[in-house]
Amino acid sequence: MLPPSRSSRLRRVATVFATVAGLLASAAGAATAAPAARSCSFVCVPDPVVLDGLHLAGNKIGLLAGDRTLRTSLSNLLKQADDAMAKGPWTVMAKDRIPPSGDKHDYLSLAPYYWPSQPKTPDNPQGCPYVSRDGEVNPEMKNVPDKASRLVAFNAIYQLSLAWFYTGKKEYAQRAALDLRTWFLDPATKMNPNLNFAQGIPCQTDGRGIGIIEFSYTFTQVLDAARILDAGAPGWSSADAKAFRDWSGDFLTWLRTSKNGTDEAKAANNHGTFYDLLTAATASYAGQRDLARQIVRDSGKARIDHQIDADGSQPEESTRTRTYHYHTFNLVAMTRLAQLGLHLGVNLWAYRNPKGGSIFAAVDHLLPAATGKEKWPLPDIHFIQYAALDSVHAAADAGDWKARAAIGQIPVPPGGDLFPVRPAAEQLDDVSTT
Repeated sequence: MLPPSRSSRLRRVATVFATVAGLLASAAGAATAAPAARSCSFVCVPDPVVLDGLHLAGNKIGLLAGDRTLRTSLSNLLKQADDAMAKGPWTVMAKDRIPPSGDKHDYLSLAPYYWPSQPKTPDNPQGCPYVSRDGEVNPEMKNVPDKASRLVAFNAIYQLSLAWFYTGKKEYAQRAALDLRTWFLDPATKMNPNLNFAQGIPCQTDGRGIGIIEFSYTFTQVLDAARILDAGAPGWSSADAKAFRDWSGDFLTWLRTSKNGTDEAKAANNHGTFYDLLTAATASYAGQRDLARQIVRDSGKARIDHQIDADGSQPEESTRTRTYHYHTFNLVAMTRLAQLGLHLGVNLWAYRNPKGGSIFAAVDHLLPAATGKEKWPLPDIHFIQYAALDSVHAAADAGDWKARAAIGQIPVPPGGDLFPVRPAAEQLDDVSTT
C-alpha cells in the first residue's frame, strides 16, 4: 500500500478542521440569530470545478504550519498576482480587426502554424494560399490580440482569485472580479459566448473547430476562479455569479450544437480530449452535473482507449514536430479531466484500456526524459524538459509512486513551481494553447 501523499494528509486534516469550525460557526450563528454574511474565513472550503477545495483548505493549514514548499510556491504565485494587479483589464473589444460577423464582441484569432506561400503583392496582399508549417508559429497572428489577451486575462483571473483565497487581501479579489466582468459580463466589453472565428486561415476559412482549444483548459481555470470568488470574495456579487453561470450555459450550448463544436468533438488527438475537458467542466459549473459525469465517464473509451498504448506512449501525438510538447499537452487535459471526474464520482485515474494503457502509464512514459535520465526518443524541434512537471505532480497526488519519486528530479519553470498552491496541471511551455 502506498504511503499517503502530503496533499492527501492535508485534505484529511482540512476536512476535520473545517467540520469542527463549521459546527462552531453554526452554533455561534444560532446563538446570535444574525443573518449569515458572504465571507471566506480561514477555514473556508471552496467548491471548485477542477481543483480540490479540501486540498486548498489543507494548504492554508500547511502554510500556517510553515511548510516551506507551500510558502515558496505561494510566494511565486503572489509575484504573478501582483504583476496582474498592474495590468489589464482585457477585452475582445481592444482589437482593430473586425470579425467576419461585423461584431467586435466576437472572439477572433488566426491559425498559428499557417504561413503565406506567395509573395505579398497589391493583387495578393496576404500572400495566399496559406500552408501549414507544423510547430512553427507565424508571428502575424500577434496582429490579432484576442488570443494573447485571453491567455493573460484568464491567467490573471485565476492567480488573483487564488491570491485572495490564501491571503484574504480584498484587492486581489476585487481585481479578479473586475477582470472577469470585463471579459465576460459588462455590456460594453464582453465577449459573445462563441468561438466561431477562432483559428481562421486567411483566404481559406473564417474559423475552425480546432480553434476551440484556445479556451479548452484556460477557461476551466476561470471556472475555478469564479467558484473561489463565490466563497465570499469582496467585489463579486451573487448577481455576478448568476450572470457568469448564464454566460457559461450559453457557451456550453454553442460548444455542443455549433459546427465548430461538433467538429472538435470528433477529433481523435489532444483536441478531442480538451473538448471533453471544456464541455464537462462548463457543464459542471453551469449546474448540468449529469451531463458532465457522462462526458467524463465516456472519455475513458472515447479518448484513453485510442490515445494511450500499453507502454504509455501516445501515437496521435507522436507524428508532430513537437512530440514531447504534445504528449505533455494531452496529459494536461487528461489529468484535469480525471480531477474533475473525482468531483462527479468517476475515477478516470483507475481506468485502464484493453491494451493496458492508462493516464498513469502515459505520465510514467515521460519520466526518463522529464528527469533527464534518458533522451526523449522522438523528434521535438524545441524540447523543454520541465513541460511535464505539472502532469507528474497531478499523477503523484493521485497515487502514482513513480511520479512521486520523480518530482524532485524535474527542473522547475522560470516562474517557479506553482503546483503546490494551484494543484491542477497547466501546460508550462511556450505554445500552451495550440
